[in-house]
Amino acid sequence: MRIAIITRNERIVGGVEGYLDAIIPLLEAAGNEVSLFCEYDTPSASPAIRHAAQTQTWCVAQMGAEHWLGSLRRWRPELIYSHGLADMEIEAQVFRLAPVMVFAHDYRAVCISGTKTFAFPATTSCARRFGAGCLMNFYPRRCGGLNPTTMISDFRQASQRLALLRSASAILTASNYVRDEHVRNGLSSKAVRCVGLPVIDRGHGPSVTSYTNVRESAATPLRMLFAGRMETSKGGQLLLEALPLISSELVHPLVLTFAGDGAARFEWARRADEIVRSNPAVRVEFTGWLDSAALTSLFDSSDLLVVPSLWPEPFGLIGPEAGARGLPASAFAAGGIPEWLTDGVNGTLAYGSSRSPAHLADAIVRSLRDPGEHMRLRRGAIELAKRFSPGRHLDALTMIIEEISDGGGAPVPDFIPVTHP
Repeated sequence: MRIAIITRNERIVGGVEGYLDAIIPLLEAAGNEVSLFCEYDTPSASPAIRHAAQTQTWCVAQMGAEHWLGSLRRWRPELIYSHGLADMEIEAQVFRLAPVMVFAHDYRAVCISGTKTFAFPATTSCARRFGAGCLMNFYPRRCGGLNPTTMISDFRQASQRLALLRSASAILTASNYVRDEHVRNGLSSKAVRCVGLPVIDRGHGPSVTSYTNVRESAATPLRMLFAGRMETSKGGQLLLEALPLISSELVHPLVLTFAGDGAARFEWARRADEIVRSNPAVRVEFTGWLDSAALTSLFDSSDLLVVPSLWPEPFGLIGPEAGARGLPASAFAAGGIPEWLTDGVNGTLAYGSSRSPAHLADAIVRSLRDPGEHMRLRRGAIELAKRFSPGRHLDALTMIIEEISDGGGAPVPDFIPVTHP
């Protein structure tokens, strides 16, 4: 099968590129001929998405949209595997060239801001269907910026993307939560398929027995880890507020490491300094972004991953990735997180009518309080991560690709409608 991969960036700058870095070699090893069509190839310091030496790549920024589309047309793909472009006009033309399989990594087609989150009066998940009513909530609930031009532009882009998805042969999602959101917004339940994400353990598989002596005395610190973008919706501030509550329940010193970067880092670091000064048994570290090897090493030296996200995570791949190394997790039951985190099996879920430091602290304490229970959660983390093996994900993709090839997908229309408010 000749498969053209369509995406924004050829460099690994986020989760989408990380996914392609994992799946393209698997598609090639399965005998498919793959090409990579992207919009950008920056920054040069970031690693490029892996692919075979003979794989052809094209970049809009280097050759212009017209030549880029011409190259895609001449390559004659049998299937286009799209991961979204920034330029909607180019993307609409791509959809006319061959049957399209889309991976909906987020909510950009079913939400004016792409986050499915209200920011005011508190950060909460949004359950409404996408439509004109979203314009009424944009300012009062702080769905996006305060610029009316941005509001209209974002609404048009989401409307156009939803129209594009209606014409796709298949729409893939990482979680049933995201799948249900797209079906609730009018997409065919037959076309929208949940395939999960592949979890690749880039280290050597851990031996659970190596964790039996992690707490030889009360002086041994318990190490918690936050890994990801530092934004308000990721809940880092709330995790910091939970630290004094956790410290009061556990007899061990606490070390919380923030791995990553983002707009909220300065504020989180400032608040961390205040909390540490008032709680001598607590230490907070900020590492910045880490490469795969350094992050794996941090998984291995930590006792618990904390995912305090306030927005409905489309999946939360960091959880199963850490789980593959025997690291359990505590998190809010937000979005797709409960699809890889089972309370009492591979970690603990924070429940409650609101996202509060007390609820999160309770979940964390339940994971760490008893060494025997903690060891059981470590074993469970390894077992549940196996559900997301690369081989299983490739099998799901292959089945859907074969269905499309056999004509089971939706027909490719001659015209892609674009709706406006």
